[in-house]
Amino acid sequence: HVQLVESGGGSVQAGGSLRLSCVVSGHTGRAYVMGWFRQAIGKEHEHSSTREGLATIDSDGRRNYAGSVQSRFSIFEDKSENTLYLEISDLKLEDTGTYYCAADFYASLAAVDRPTDFTYWGQGTLVTVS
Repeated sequence: HVQLVESGGGSVQAGGSLRLSCVVSGHTGRAYVMGWFRQAIGKEHEHSSTREGLATIDSDGRRNYAGSVQSRFSIFEDKSENTLYLEISDLKLEDTGTYYCAADFYASLAAVDRPTDFTYWGQGTLVTVS
């Protein structure tokens, strides 16, 4: 059973940087794709299909970023810690939202814009930029 637990959110000032973490368990031994998605404030209870894809990474370390994502975002994984990360630099007000990590054994890197391809989700971590 795959479990994901995000952390690292909080209140940050515009222009600053943030690193979000997602501890993942139950995913090793098989090829997988993991990703980071964002949902607007107040829409946390909406279906995952409304989440904005940011970046994906597969078990071989290949990455894909959404077209709307600028170079400010970086996804990477520390396999020794079973942790997925998302670093965001030069934070902007529009980066405010709840950030979710997700995993699936059958999704592709291209699924960065297809959140419904992901089966397993964390509970989300809130980022507020002011």
